[in-house]
Amino acid sequence: MKSNLGREEALELLKKYNKEPFHILHGRTVEYVMRWFARELGYGEDEDYWGIVGLLHDIDFEMYPEEHCQKAPELLKEGGAGDDMIRSICSHGYGLCSDIEPEHEMEKVLFASDELTGLIGAAAKMRPSKSVQDMELSSLKKKYKDKRFAAGCSRDVIKTGAERLGWTLDELMDKTLQAMRDCEDALNMEE
Repeated sequence: MKSNLGREEALELLKKYNKEPFHILHGRTVEYVMRWFARELGYGEDEDYWGIVGLLHDIDFEMYPEEHCQKAPELLKEGGAGDDMIRSICSHGYGLCSDIEPEHEMEKVLFASDELTGLIGAAAKMRPSKSVQDMELSSLKKKYKDKRFAAGCSRDVIKTGAERLGWTLDELMDKTLQAMRDCEDALNMEE
């Protein structure tokens, strides 16, 4: 897996179509989480590719929410992304806004962790520390079970994502929480 885009080029491409700090932070969060998973799962040589896919996964969401994953191929192609990367990015919306099924382990991780990073991020904001560093899995599981909390984060996608990876829901939550702990300082310094 090789990216045609460098990290800085990818970040500029994301910012071209996303102005809201929330959307840029979400892309960066998923980037760092994907990089962590690449290393954790033995794909360290592909870490940049995994990260850039994570960074750009919602490239079209802010400007074209009704065409999410449909407009992305055009924007990504114009920005220099290759067909493999475009396919990987669009697979994260499988069943919701895309008919591209996640096949590679990286695509399955993106599918599973995208919504979960949103849920974890929302839960962190509710904590006195405003951090994931002191968040326990049991606390995250309570937030997950409360359908009213971060209602925009699809529990079905998270659950299906864990199943596609062959992991328990607890395993997915624990690993994603570890990944977010690992990248929290870097995200805060980059703001």
